[in-house]
Amino acid sequence: MKKYNAIDLFCGAGGLSLGLKKAGFNIRLGLDIDTNALITYSNNFSKTVIIKEDIKDVSGYTLFKNSKIKKGSNFLLAGCPPCQGFSNIGKRDVTDLKNQLVFEYTRLIQEMKPTFILMENVPGMSKGVGKEIFKRVIKILEKQYYLKYDTLNAADYGVPQIRKRLVLHGIRNDVYVKLNKVYPKEIENIFPIQTHYENGINNRKKNWVSVGEILRNLPVIKAGESYEDEKIHNHIARKLSDTNLLRLDYIRKNGGSRKCLSEKLVLECHKKANTSYGDTYGIMSINKPSPTLTSGCTAITKGRFGHPIQNRGISVREAARLQSFDDNFIFYGGLDSMSLQIGNAVPPKLAEASGKKIIRLMDLYDKLNNE
Repeated sequence: MKKYNAIDLFCGAGGLSLGLKKAGFNIRLGLDIDTNALITYSNNFSKTVIIKEDIKDVSGYTLFKNSKIKKGSNFLLAGCPPCQGFSNIGKRDVTDLKNQLVFEYTRLIQEMKPTFILMENVPGMSKGVGKEIFKRVIKILEKQYYLKYDTLNAADYGVPQIRKRLVLHGIRNDVYVKLNKVYPKEIENIFPIQTHYENGINNRKKNWVSVGEILRNLPVIKAGESYEDEKIHNHIARKLSDTNLLRLDYIRKNGGSRKCLSEKLVLECHKKANTSYGDTYGIMSINKPSPTLTSGCTAITKGRFGHPIQNRGISVREAARLQSFDDNFIFYGGLDSMSLQIGNAVPPKLAEASGKKIIRLMDLYDKLNNE
């Protein structure tokens, strides 16, 4: 199978790049400004050119030159602009300057004119506080690209996590016209086909992947401990106070939510009316996909990130598995940094599903050009 070239903007630690690589892409260049994430990226993508730069200072010419991709060739320009300003979990601040970085992505698309584009973000970008920004993005892109966008659940593509994400696929208009003329059924839906279902077993289809399936064969560790061998890396859990260990044990034995805590164990901040973030200190269900992982995914104070069986929060490696990273993908940095890298990543299996669909269309386009 021919390997097509791809560039990953806002690459972070490499979730999108890993998925695209598994789909069959040659990742020629990754760009980000986060030093810690790029250390992880560089150690896992040794053959990929890395640019550590503010995207506002990067031109299409620079990307072509460093990636050695020929202008006018059949390639993918992928990007996952920062989403914290749009996220329901974050500040939901429409004035966050990082929200404007999506227009740097559209600028580079206009400069480079790739045959295919891929963007991933939070649903709030199209339906929530970011919808006006998203409307502008669509207005810019649809002048040159046929677009398809929707909210996809990563669990529907084999990721052991309920993670809803806005996914956008685009085909340059001239490419779309050619494909539609010869292969109308192939581009009737340019999105990946769902592979996993909530009630898949009853329907003789693949069921959603559960937390238990993914975590069952990792060595047992306690809070504050770590385990490392030639195959298992980053299996490190946060240290917990004796009181938090008591809380977690009580919650596990009484339904999995902190709402069950006795008056003695309830935190003072949780006694106030209208307390938000009710999932904090919660225990993951062993028979379901995990909740959405965030930048604090190894901290029980940040969400429902308690291990389903062991009395601790999930480890860095467990979080990575729940994002669908392979065990040989090693993260670098401190505990907070690695958790941030994982929580901010695109689940590789979701990216792989998009990548396979795009490669199929790239193959068809190449076939037309070679006839």
